[in-house]
Amino acid sequence: MLVQFLVCMTATISFALLFAAPKSELLFCGLTGAIGWIVYLACMNLGTGTAIANLTATFALAVISRTIAAIRKNPVTLYLISGIFPLVPGAGIYYMSYYFIMNEMSECSQYGMETIKVAGAIVLGIVFGSSLPQAWFNALGKAGKKRT
Repeated sequence: MLVQFLVCMTATISFALLFAAPKSELLFCGLTGAIGWIVYLACMNLGTGTAIANLTATFALAVISRTIAAIRKNPVTLYLISGIFPLVPGAGIYYMSYYFIMNEMSECSQYGMETIKVAGAIVLGIVFGSSLPQAWFNALGKAGKKRT
């Protein structure tokens, strides 16, 4: 699991670099993506489906992103967009397209439905994480400011 954490962190940092995140925030961007992936893996090890695992991981990612954004005084999207990268169902989209081109519609629809469920779960995780009161995160930001 440590290897996956490090690989995911590296991939997320690479994605953040691609989108010109400030160099001082790259480590935090990487941490959000890696923590989101670890939550996903933990949910999958508990036997949840991919949609529920993505929902839980994205919710955790949204909360972590909002917390780091409040402490570091940066926009949430800086951490959330780069952190969501490992959870995006790229393989599902690829296989759905592949089976569509090969005219194997049963496999295409199977991958398509799974991809739609995962994408919907990611959206719901962001919505649920964004619906928490901002005052909670502002308090964390003020507490972090007092320590420094």
